[in-house]
Amino acid sequence: MTDWQPSASLKLIRKRAKLYRLIREFFAQRKVMEVDTPVLSAAAVSDPYLYPMRTEYQGPGTVNETPLYLQTSPEYPMKRLLAAGSGAIYQLAKAFRNGESGAMHNPEFCMLEWYRPGFNDHKLMDEVAALVQLTIGCGRSEKLSYRELFQRYLDIDPHQATVAELKSVAEERLELSTTMDDRDGWLNLLISHLIEPKLRQPTFIYDYPASQAALARVETDSEGVAIARRFELYVGGVELANGYFELVDSTEQACRFEADQRHRQQLGIESLPTDHRLVEALEAGLPSCAGVALGVDRLLMLATGATHINEVMAFPLDRA
Repeated sequence: MTDWQPSASLKLIRKRAKLYRLIREFFAQRKVMEVDTPVLSAAAVSDPYLYPMRTEYQGPGTVNETPLYLQTSPEYPMKRLLAAGSGAIYQLAKAFRNGESGAMHNPEFCMLEWYRPGFNDHKLMDEVAALVQLTIGCGRSEKLSYRELFQRYLDIDPHQATVAELKSVAEERLELSTTMDDRDGWLNLLISHLIEPKLRQPTFIYDYPASQAALARVETDSEGVAIARRFELYVGGVELANGYFELVDSTEQACRFEADQRHRQQLGIESLPTDHRLVEALEAGLPSCAGVALGVDRLLMLATGATHINEVMAFPLDRA
């Protein structure tokens, strides 16, 4: 057996080291501070569609095993640093997501996350574009609103189309039939199957439906529609980054945590402890800022032409 060896070649392992160096130089030139936060947390991500990994701590001072969760993103502790006055920060962090494995996914992966006080989502998109251009040289990027994206590729307005209309487009073009009645489910299906593969050149999508706000601010656009101030970046048909003009309202944040828990119950998914420390940090005052998470392994795949994530990881799941 040779599965003790890395799945990535030594050439690609060296390219990863070079990529990390470029990233650190990029942020050093912009005076963005590198930070380190815990991988383990007593709280878990609220998103019903992300599945954290759980472990237990046993040691002095504990009567029973204390449940802890491996982070799906360093977002929550980084926002606590921002509220404490850290200023602009970034982190190259290990993140963990249960049940994610395939050509583009490994349950343990590297995430680059950074936050820029004083930036909005559009200014941060420009910085993301600069980093991606520096690291993989992929040419100029295009910005499209969520509405413009659907109008260009499917000739529908995603904010105004009914569930029946979205279903009709999907069934016609994908030759499927389902009783799903979830609006966001249909929108996500249309993007992933009909639009995403066509986004070969760097493309930023912004102003998502308010129902997909996650931790982004919700505002009203020029047509009077409530939209989420978030964006995603696609390169080579691959989702590479996800960013927000960050929510800073602690009351709204607590309400969204509660809504996520209710959604979990509706889906029959286990409720998880929410991060009350994040809510307290927002109460203390999170500066107006924009933040983004970028998949480093995917960035390296795009830089090297790799077609499977195992090609750029030393020891993926099957060799861990």
